[in-house]
Formats: sequence, C-alpha cells, structure tokens
Amino acid sequence: MESTEEASYKEACDYSGGNDKSFVGHILPHLMRLYGSCATSKDYEIYAPHASFEDPLMSAHGVKQIKSAFYSLSKVFSESKIVEYSVQENMVSPGKGEILIDNKQHYKFLGKDIDMVSLIKLYVEEGKIVRHEDWWDKKPISNRDTVKLPLLGRVAEMTRRGSMLATHVFMRFGKDPDV
Repeated sequence: MESTEEASYKEACDYSGGNDKSFVGHILPHLMRLYGSCATSKDYEIYAPHASFEDPLMSAHGVKQIKSAFYSLSKVFSESKIVEYSVQENMVSPGKGEILIDNKQHYKFLGKDIDMVSLIKLYVEEGKIVRHEDWWDKKPISNRDTVKLPLLGRVAEMTRRGSMLATHVFMRFGKDPDV
C-alpha cells in the first residue's frame, strides 16, 4: 500500500490533518507542530519510548532527548515551520511502515529568512515513530557508513551526540515547558 499527499503549509500550530487512519494521518499534525515550535507534550506521543532522531547537527536517543531537540528550535529561531511538503507512505510489513516527507522548511534567525529543502524519513512500527531522520538538502547524514573515510564519519557521529547532550542539558533534560 502506498499513498501520496501534497500540501502547502501556512500555520503549523493550527494544522489538524484529515480524518485519515493511516500512519501519516495520525503523525503529520504532531510533526508539523514539532517543526513549528509549538508542540506540547502530547505531540511527542507519536514516538516509541526508544525512538531516535537524527539530523546533521544532532543525534537524539529516547523521547526526552527528542523533546530537547525540538523544544530548542524556539530558542534559536524566532520562526520555524514546514512551508511546503509532499508525503509518501510505504507499508513495509503489517504494522511497519516508512513515511517520506519531501519538504521545504522556513526559519528566521536574527531577522534573516532561511529556507531549506529537506527529506524527513520516519520509520514507524505499530503506529509509533521508532526512527526520525532529517536529511538536509536531501543528502544522507554523514556517518561511518556514508562517508569515504569511516574515521571521519565516526567523528561526525560523536560531534552530533555531543551537540545533543549539550542541548539536552540546556533544555532541562527534555522537561516540557510551562504553559
């Protein structure tokens, strides 16, 4: 089973999604709020307890570190959101799927607009995300398996972990913000 959905996205925090019963219909509204810097603790219920998140800057393990990664967006950027996207959902086996979100993200940093093309890859099991990868410029994340010199890939992995741990401390170990 494969489905594709396209949209132009204006207000991430107001997104409610459709009545779709697929993985995408359940996950997408929460994901939009994460990238829109307006997530609540309920939005992180889309992740399995042992889930991981990785982008070129961070490598998070577990929901609390994932919370720290996304809660930090509003500390760095005055604006963040996914502005355009198309979705492809692939069922791998019963209860397991892969969601590919080809998207354009918009950020505002020190008054300057930054637009970035990205490919978000979500691996889903029993309706929960177990792995979330954000490939900037649609390029695989550098690691010991994707670079020519495994030692450089290992250094990139360690740098992402260090960045995540520093962010995790700064963001009070994934504590939900006071509302």
